[in-house]
Order: sequence, then structure tokens, then C-alpha cells
Amino acid sequence: MSRARHGRRADDGRLIRMRIREIVLATLGLVSASFAYSTEASAQTVPAIAPRDETWGTVSHVMLGVGAGTVFLMPRVYYSDPESTVGWKGRWHFSMFAPAMTMAAATFLVDGPIRNALQYPRPGCTVDQTLVANTNSGCETFGGPSTHAFASWGATGVGTGIFLVDTIKFSKGRFNAGSFIGNIGVPLVASILTSVGRGVESPAVDEFGTQTLPYETSNQIIAGTFAGFFSGLLVGGAYALLQRPSCGYGNAIFCW
Repeated sequence: MSRARHGRRADDGRLIRMRIREIVLATLGLVSASFAYSTEASAQTVPAIAPRDETWGTVSHVMLGVGAGTVFLMPRVYYSDPESTVGWKGRWHFSMFAPAMTMAAATFLVDGPIRNALQYPRPGCTVDQTLVANTNSGCETFGGPSTHAFASWGATGVGTGIFLVDTIKFSKGRFNAGSFIGNIGVPLVASILTSVGRGVESPAVDEFGTQTLPYETSNQIIAGTFAGFFSGLLVGGAYALLQRPSCGYGNAIFCW
């Protein structure tokens, strides 16, 4: 009798252990399946609302850097005063940080408060989609005025203002090709390419086969162009009038 009860207890123990093993395995299976599903779901790429051509975006970034860098790294070129050694001189001024920082501050002002106040969405976007600003949607920020156009044409304006003052006032109308190329020629070409990169309608498609859209509309680019150029012209001209191109002492090349 006791042997039979002992056998039943052993059978019950085996059944309980098997049941526990089944529960554990089932739980592990559910956890693994849930993890695999969540990983697959997170790996899926969500289509952009308004895809952009990254190649032209890169072109606009690079050309903006080239144009602005050329202007703000250019020396002040002038024909020396009658009492000095006659000839063309070039001087680098650390005070050039003044117009550079002024235009940088103006660009940040356009990029943030002004565009957010005007609320002109980019091509393919609505105001509501831009306010939500989903990552990689193509609608993260408003488009107008174009910040790239403002900054690039602003640099061209600064260079133009400096060149005109140095040529007319300090060089008595004498023309210097190097100064023209560095202050106007290179920035002008870079500004044009920047504007093209922001507004070109590329035939490219994204990975989902959706046609890419320009970064900004033509009106947004034109607004940034005129605002930037005339702001830069004012800043560059005022700086060149207040800061003589010569160092004012010795033959130093770098002026403090």
C-alpha cells in the first residue's frame, strides 16, 4: 500500500516538473518572439514625407562653406598711401571677425525666430507637419527665407562692400584682379551653386521610389538671396570704412 502511494507521488512529481518545464519553455519562446518582432519593427525605415536629394544638399553645404570662407579669409588688398612704399599691399585683419560674427548672428536669427514666425513650409510639407518635426521626414524646419541663400549671398555682399570701399576709397579707383576674384568672383559662383542646390528639382528618387523634392521654393530662395546680399553689403561696407586696410604701423602683414 505504501509502495503504491510512493509510486503515485513520484509520478505526480514528474508531471509537475514536466509542466514547469513546459511553462518555462513557452515563456522563453514568447519573450524571444516578442524581441524579434520589436527588433524587426524598429529596423524598418519609415518613408519620408518629402524626400530630398542628399547629393544636392551636400553641394549646397560645401558651396556655402567655400563662399563664406573665401570672403572672411581674404586679406584687405589696397594700393599703398603716397607716403608709403608705392604698390599693392595685402593685410589680414583680426577685426574681420566683427563682420563674420555679425553675419553669423543674422543667419541664426533668420534660421530660427524669423522662419518660425513666418511659417513658410518646405516643398511637399504642411505647417502642421513642420510643427511636429518628425526626424528624417524632410519637414523638420520651415523653408523661408532660405538660410543657405541668406548666408551665402550675405558673404558675397560682405565681399562686395569691402572690395568697393578698398578700391574706390583706399586705392583711388585702382582695380586689383586678385581682390575682385577673392571678394566677389569666388563667393558669387559659390552663392549661385548654393541656390541651385537648394532649389533644383532633381529626377532622383528615394529607396521607396518617391520623387525627391527641392529643399526650398524659388520664392524662399529669392527672399534669402536679397535679404542676405544687401545685409552683407551694408555690413561689409561699414566695416571697410571704419577699418583701414593698412595696419597703421610698420610692415606687419597681420593686423590686430
